[in-house]
Amino acid sequence: MKTDDARIRWVESPKLGMLGKSYLTLFIKGLTTTLGHLFFHKKVTLESPEQRHKVLDPVNYRGVHRLNKDEQGRVKCVACFLCATACPAHCIDIVAEPSPWPDREKYPKVFNIDELRCIFCGMCEQACPVEAIELTSFYDLTGASREEMIFDKEKLLSVFDQTKEREPMPSKRANDAAQDRLKTCPTSGDSS
Repeated sequence: MKTDDARIRWVESPKLGMLGKSYLTLFIKGLTTTLGHLFFHKKVTLESPEQRHKVLDPVNYRGVHRLNKDEQGRVKCVACFLCATACPAHCIDIVAEPSPWPDREKYPKVFNIDELRCIFCGMCEQACPVEAIELTSFYDLTGASREEMIFDKEKLLSVFDQTKEREPMPSKRANDAAQDRLKTCPTSGDSS
């Protein structure tokens, strides 16, 4: 493209006066913002671990992983490796074996997540076709060694047992929402 092309619109830089050149207005705006935060905003400091942080929406929070169970109490994972493939941090390790149940081909013999390597992006949760892996609202993750922070299948299933009442699985939430809609909406078939 040539510089004399008619489609090019040249913009002149604005002429700054003495006040604009001194950055005084920007300095005053920044100072009022700082003073406003200092004196007029509510402080949100918590004394952790005595005071617990309140998770406003546990469904959208990305905390510790859990492996969900089906209605029979079995692990829902079908060892399809989609979560491990989608993981940008490569922190999921799965070893599959043939399933003893007739409703699936495989299930995970080993399912490990390195929580120290995880970036808690939620890609594993989105990639799972059977809603087997999910992020919970547990956020205080501690361990004395690196080995303690590698969550195996049993540890991930125990997180499910601890959170299943407070944070139901997505399919359960969808069913509950559909039931609520049916209760509140009048039936369309009652036309007289």
